[in-house]
Amino acid sequence: MLLDTLIHTLALLATLSGVTHGRHVTTYAHRRHVLRDVIDHPLFSRSPAELHGRADCEPADPANTVTDRLNTLLNSSGPGYTLPLCPGAQYLIQAPIIFFAQDQEISTVGYPTGDDRATLVVAGPVANGQGHTTAVDGTCSSCSGVKLRHVQINGTRRGASPTSGGANIEMGGSNSNQLIEFVRSYDPRSWSCLHIAEGALSCNNVTVQNNDIGPCGSDAFQQWADGISVSCQNSLVRNNMVNNPTDGGIVLFGAPGTLVENNTIWVETMTLLGGINMVDYDPWNGNYTNTIVRNNVIEGGFATDVEAAGDTKGTNEDDAIIKIGIAIGPRTWFGDQYLNNISLSGTVLNNQLSGAFGYGIAISSAQNFTVQGNVLVGNTSFIGSRGPNCSTTDTTPDPAAFVQDQNTVQSSNIQSDVKVISDGDSLTCIMPPDGGDYWPYGGNPSSSQSSPGSSGTPLSTGSPSSSSGGGGLSGGAKAGIAVGVILGVVAIGAITYFIRKGALRRARTAGRY
Repeated sequence: MLLDTLIHTLALLATLSGVTHGRHVTTYAHRRHVLRDVIDHPLFSRSPAELHGRADCEPADPANTVTDRLNTLLNSSGPGYTLPLCPGAQYLIQAPIIFFAQDQEISTVGYPTGDDRATLVVAGPVANGQGHTTAVDGTCSSCSGVKLRHVQINGTRRGASPTSGGANIEMGGSNSNQLIEFVRSYDPRSWSCLHIAEGALSCNNVTVQNNDIGPCGSDAFQQWADGISVSCQNSLVRNNMVNNPTDGGIVLFGAPGTLVENNTIWVETMTLLGGINMVDYDPWNGNYTNTIVRNNVIEGGFATDVEAAGDTKGTNEDDAIIKIGIAIGPRTWFGDQYLNNISLSGTVLNNQLSGAFGYGIAISSAQNFTVQGNVLVGNTSFIGSRGPNCSTTDTTPDPAAFVQDQNTVQSSNIQSDVKVISDGDSLTCIMPPDGGDYWPYGGNPSSSQSSPGSSGTPLSTGSPSSSSGGGGLSGGAKAGIAVGVILGVVAIGAITYFIRKGALRRARTAGRY
């Protein structure tokens, strides 16, 4: 590419010099004439892209028309249309942006990651706990195959009380084969950062991958919000980073046949009720058949003070823990609210837990579950005590790594290091300690690994790419070539100047005779 540019430049400079092989100089091309054929040459561009609106994306301004413009493009363009958002732009939307037809896509031009992704900002009115909560809605009756990719969603709750309504992103419904990837969703006004709805129990095969989710909600009582909420059967939830959710990190509402793997859920400044939840009876009547939760990393709070020699635990300035790392069965969450309802036939394998928890895994009111190979890694602690919302009739068990209620867990294959307890009801009622040296020292994923929306190699295909694998020159080699090209162009420009000056002098001399 650099060599091509150099050759192209030499040809242009020769043209500009106007030198011929004859005795007289006949023409001198003006730059605007040259540019008719080389309008995109980097040396002669008269219209830097940064000074002009992009022609390949729908602008965010004027803001007072952007919601209608985006929705009109979707509902008038038919199946397969891609709504192109501008990199780095902030779209202040007053109502949800609604998919309208099969296989449509909303994405940022060029599929960037990080802060270069366009942001849809939830900016509609709110009053008396009601109002605008959803940025993107993909639940229409003809929304199979729609894709939300490489964008950011800012729910703009900003510490306010929850607003009744949908999640930041509402997908699923009675559709199949949707995709949500490389999306950042945070600060929802309502109950979840991302919701995949079941429709008429006919939603099927939604993929949620490589997203960075959170923070979501507040850890104040009943101010919570989920990270990812999934009720769609046969879905895939993988390689997501879920930071500082407050209700459930990943919540499975049955969602039979769904695979949840290789996700990371962690807290830093807020307490989370449950890392991964398999506790909801509705809408699938507790059916978790072939729902598999495997190879995920769940990290509770770590000490935030400076580690002294010999210390293994310290304080956490926000008293942040995860109350239950993986919660199985409705009674762990709701006590006897749903009477004898149970969670059925799920599988929980080879997950890793680190940091501070109330309970690493808690199981109650479950039948035909397999729970095997789950381990503690790094530094852990299990802390907390009865809180003001604990029932006076329940015996809250001491915090522990893995617990199961011997009275309500039936016909299940449970790993041997699980502690048997007599009462596993309403375990989220515990409260973390108010200060004290109880939190283990360790590190959060935010400081030790890249999120899907930042640098790093994407884990899915579909994004444009011009390079592959181990081919190509190193960064130093490319830089050296670039410097050489620049110096060469400067030198050629100087030579061309003197050639042209000599040609002009000869022309003037020839003109005297």
